[in-house]
Amino acid sequence: METKSASSNFIKTIMAEDLKEGRVGQIVTRFPPEPNGYLHIGHAKAICLNFELADEFGGRTNLRFDDTNPVKEDTEYVEGILNDIRWLGFEWDELHFASDYFEDNYRLAVALIRKGLAYVDDQSPEDMRIARGTLTEPGQNSPYRDRSIEENLDLFERMRAGEFPEGSRVLRAKIDMASPNINMRDPVLYRILHALHHKTGDAWCIYPMYDFSHPIGDSLEGVTHSLCSLEYEDHRPLYDWVIRECGLEHVSRQYEFARYNMTNTIMSKRYLKQLVDSKAVDGWDDPRMPTITGMRRKGYTPEAIRNFLREVGVSKAISTVDSQFLDHFVREDLKLTAPRTMAVLQPLKVVITNYPEGQTEMLEAENNSENPEMGNRQIPFSRELWIERDDFAENPPPKYHRLYPGNEVRLKSAYFIKCEEVVKDEDGNVVEIRCTYDPETKSGSGFTGRKVKGTIHWVDATAGIPAEFRLYEPLVLDEKVDSDTFLERLNPNSLEVVSGFVEPDMANVQPQQKFQLFRHGYFNVDSKYSAPGKPVFNRIVSLKSSYDPGAK
Repeated sequence: METKSASSNFIKTIMAEDLKEGRVGQIVTRFPPEPNGYLHIGHAKAICLNFELADEFGGRTNLRFDDTNPVKEDTEYVEGILNDIRWLGFEWDELHFASDYFEDNYRLAVALIRKGLAYVDDQSPEDMRIARGTLTEPGQNSPYRDRSIEENLDLFERMRAGEFPEGSRVLRAKIDMASPNINMRDPVLYRILHALHHKTGDAWCIYPMYDFSHPIGDSLEGVTHSLCSLEYEDHRPLYDWVIRECGLEHVSRQYEFARYNMTNTIMSKRYLKQLVDSKAVDGWDDPRMPTITGMRRKGYTPEAIRNFLREVGVSKAISTVDSQFLDHFVREDLKLTAPRTMAVLQPLKVVITNYPEGQTEMLEAENNSENPEMGNRQIPFSRELWIERDDFAENPPPKYHRLYPGNEVRLKSAYFIKCEEVVKDEDGNVVEIRCTYDPETKSGSGFTGRKVKGTIHWVDATAGIPAEFRLYEPLVLDEKVDSDTFLERLNPNSLEVVSGFVEPDMANVQPQQKFQLFRHGYFNVDSKYSAPGKPVFNRIVSLKSSYDPGAK
């Protein structure tokens, strides 16, 4: 993939200056996801930032899984993340796992104990929390803080050997319990977890904390710029402390950027997991989910996502982006590449009474009026057709230009038809419209005898293929999702499933094929439920929006 230049930002400026001043010889970044769920659109920002900046400066990017908590992690998530990153258009230079460095972590933890900079603490988690202090009050030293080096070495070795139960002991750094930065108040470096690890099995029962493992991994891999979100800014002194006190040869530097929020979008992996676990959605890949796999299934393109994130940009200030801004880039990406076709989602039968019975003719229609190179297609036309139910009104409102008794409209790429009769069932519901057509008005014939104000789409009733259409609205109606009660406020109309018909050449469409359905929007063939002869389409976005992309 050819990488476009990342927009100017403060991190890009830092990298350029570091190269110019010779502080680094090559830019090396990394993306470090935890495999405890699927990636979402928020993670995509970090992915694009790391890979695109490194590419622009001729550097490299590693993918390193932060698999230091076996209780929550799974191989399923590892595979999902690998697929998501590749789908977004990126390929890592080296693939690592934090677990690759467990022996290094342990060795360096022992070295800290030998230097008198780490100790085993027997306090309960609750006692540790209380002794930690507050933002305005210093913490209190643990009663185990002054254990001898020999005792700490012995206890830590026995922790590794599995002698102690979970929660009974931890290894802590010995820094400063009175530090104004709470993260420096003797942070935990290791905890006991008797759990099966997805990669190392039962080889370990003690696991390093992220704040200890992460800077070690960065240093061992030669990462020059360790990019992370703004909530880790207060962790940076600890990051630097670990690299310095562990005597690591390569000094990595951490830089923070702000996350962004999107309107009507859940941007918390914890909340997304609640949606999956409660079965409020159809799994992590539900098209209503902002996960990369869900967005892929819905029909978003990687190009649209990358272009969107470049425009969102990078800063130190948290921002909220209108979700319609992303939809704008989807339309821009698909308008020249998605074939046009006709589909009827709420069918109403039309019978053309003066069209010969048993006759079918093939009409020519453009595949994409904005891209003539996509050519034309042939569509069948016969006596019986399907039109949209809302394209007919028995008692039309003012300025209604579609079909109603006595009115004439053009059928897209076909003929003029005129409504002559309305057929109803015993309950008074309209079930059929009988019309006449004018054979002189065939589309493309050059007919100029008269004009009509309305053009409607249709599908031949004899040859049309039954299809299912899934129409989506935001899963949450709140502008901002920031409450644990969000499950009680889900949009009950976030998914509408309707059945209709598509043109016959759509019978064997393949998953992930994208089309513009005339007047309805851009649709993607669903990868989970679509089948030959019975396609299922997910609406990606509508054709138009009142959103102004210039006012992002």
